[in-house]
This record gives sequence, C-alpha cells and structure tokens, in this order.
Amino acid sequence: MITKEYIIELTTQLYLKLGVKAVTIADIAKELSTSKRTIYNHFIDKNDLMHACIEQYLASIRSNNDEIINTCSSAIEAMGMIQRQILKRADYSNATFYKDILKFYPSVLKESYEKNAKFAFRELLYLSKWGVKEGLFRSDLDPEVTMATVQTLLKLCNNTKIFPSGKFSKSRLTEGIMVAYLRGLCTEKGLIEVKKQQHLFLNID
Repeated sequence: MITKEYIIELTTQLYLKLGVKAVTIADIAKELSTSKRTIYNHFIDKNDLMHACIEQYLASIRSNNDEIINTCSSAIEAMGMIQRQILKRADYSNATFYKDILKFYPSVLKESYEKNAKFAFRELLYLSKWGVKEGLFRSDLDPEVTMATVQTLLKLCNNTKIFPSGKFSKSRLTEGIMVAYLRGLCTEKGLIEVKKQQHLFLNID
C-alpha cells in the first residue's frame, strides 16, 4: 500500500534531484508505479503536495540540527557540523529547487521558509550563548547581531554567482568566510577549539 508519507518522501527526493518545475504529478505517479488518482486521494493538488514536502524536508533539517547540538561537545563543534550539513544539502539539491518554488509557487514556501528561518536564528542564538558560557566566545559580543551575520555568511558560502564553484572550493570559502569570522568571535580558549575542530570546516570538498 502506498502511504501518504511514502508519497511525500519520494516526491521530495524528485524535487531535490530535478527541481520542482520539472516534476509533474504524472512523473510522481510513474515513479511510484501507481496512478495519479492514488496521489489525489491524499493531496488536493500539486501545491498541497509540495507544501507537505517542504514542511517534511525542513522538519528533517531541524531535527538533524537538534541532534547535532545535543551530541556535540562544544558550540564550535556544533557550528562546524551544521555548516557541513548545509553544504552537503546544497550539493545534493538541484540548483533550481528553491528558485522554482519562489518563482512559480511563492505562497507555498513563504510560511514554511519564514518558520524555518526563525528556528535557525534561535538555534544560532543558542550556540552563541553556549559559546560565551563555555568561555569560547568573547563575553562582549552581541548575540543577535553576531548570529544574524552568521546566517548571512552561510548564504554567501552557497552563492555560486559571487563564488563560482569551478574557481572557489567549499574549503576555501569556509576558511575565508566562516572560519575567519568565527576566529574574530573567539577568546584564546575558543581559538584553540577552532583549531581542534578545523577539520569540520575545511575537509568538506
């Protein structure tokens, strides 16, 4: 029996691989080896299915980040692990995935994207306060400004228009953007931790 959950899982994989615009309900039905009627038994239309896929995809990211934070020994290690996951997802995802949704289905993404952005900011805010408490980050830093900047820098690392992938490796960008900024936040103890965890930031190509 083809479940709603399985339809969401397979469709999300297709969207990430091919982009949203390129995938039709007929394509999804073919991949499921079923009829379009089976899909419409669970979803009103493509927008409804897409919304479910985005919600599930972003929820899995939030769950993965929570697991990283709960298992890492320091805020800097957690930041390195999260950075790696962001870059891996960028590699795995078709470049048009978000662009297609923003262009053709903006209302579908808006609510989910805003909710995820708020979650990501709260997560980074937690990491900054954790780092200060550990004595890894300077006590005089402004957590909100600092983590809003980190969010912007993470996006910059994935901007292939500014940094074409053929010219700029992920390690080079991470070293020049994220690690350089991270060092500026650190105490001497924090700099030692950055050096200890640098493999997370640099061995990513």
